[in-house]
Amino acid sequence: MGAAQREQAQEQMARYVAIITDGNGRWARARGLPVWRGHEAGADAVRARLEDALELGIRELTVYSFSTENWSRPREEVDQLLAMFERRLDSELPDLIAQGAQLRFIGRREGLPAGLVEKMASAEAATAKDVRITLYVAFNYGGRAEILDAAERYAGGGEEAFRRGLYAPEMHDPDLIIRTSGEHRISNYLLWQAAYSELIFRDELWPDFSRADLVACLEEFRARSRRFGGR
Repeated sequence: MGAAQREQAQEQMARYVAIITDGNGRWARARGLPVWRGHEAGADAVRARLEDALELGIRELTVYSFSTENWSRPREEVDQLLAMFERRLDSELPDLIAQGAQLRFIGRREGLPAGLVEKMASAEAATAKDVRITLYVAFNYGGRAEILDAAERYAGGGEEAFRRGLYAPEMHDPDLIIRTSGEHRISNYLLWQAAYSELIFRDELWPDFSRADLVACLEEFRARSRRFGGR
């Protein structure tokens, strides 16, 4: 492969990837397990795919962990999710730092337990150096809520000025958005950022989504032609 071909191949790689990590509950129910076990398996899958993303040259990985609509789930499930999130944050932070994985949270922090909000901020600060990949975790997140919150801060000036009001204005628009579990919708996810993202829908439940599945998505992305409204 010549230099020009290598450069073109690099340009066609998905560097900024977002995933709707759907199917944890169905994964657990199919195995006769409580729902919280599915969320634990889903968190394991996030950790494993982050390591794969590092090796595959992905620079930003965004995962949908808890939406603004998830508060409508049974109180017990919500409490278990919040407790698991805090526990995993404590246990996995040293490895994230060692691997150069910056952790950033997008979403509303109002309404979350004060102790959890403090740990989120501390984790963001602790992982801000020697960054090899950024893991954006959409937590208490909704795409419409993000646009509304940005609109409240917007004083005019065009798209770039509006972007500065988003939860993470430095985040690149995803090249690729993947959704697992066989559903074909984006469920209020990154509505501003997804304007020209390629979409891939997979049948695997999130805990079953493997490195091979991620690679297959990246290869499908490379085979597509992106014109951004042009010809």
